[in-house]
Amino acid sequence: MYGVAGFLCLVLVGFCAASDAQSSEKTPSREQQAQAAARIPVIDGAAGPCSLELTVFGADSKPVYDATVKVHIGYGLAGAHRLDLQAGTNADGKVKFTGIPARVHRPPIEFNAKKDEFEGSLLYNPTSECQAKHDLTLEKPKPQ
Repeated sequence: MYGVAGFLCLVLVGFCAASDAQSSEKTPSREQQAQAAARIPVIDGAAGPCSLELTVFGADSKPVYDATVKVHIGYGLAGAHRLDLQAGTNADGKVKFTGIPARVHRPPIEFNAKKDEFEGSLLYNPTSECQAKHDLTLEKPKPQ
């Protein structure tokens, strides 16, 4: 008589302990969440030793969160190899592209950023500055 009831009681206690263990898992603190938001997104092209860290600003000189930055890189003999990279900025307007080849086809390469109706571009030549940090300001495009 105690055997079946005891077994059911043990199963019930096991389920309660498992649910308590799951509910007591640590949730990230605000400080940890802020550190994660401040982490710079890094996109690795895996094609060379160069890198470019960009900080994207709006016309109001404030960092732009989630601006999309794109680049097309041709490299190798006659630009036979190609990289198309894209990344979004973090809360501080930062993004980093690594693994950029030191020698590119038709330098400089153009990084284009866009957020809503604002856009901007930056020319970067990895031959002359392999490890670089630059700012890029977004503006409304001028009508043609």
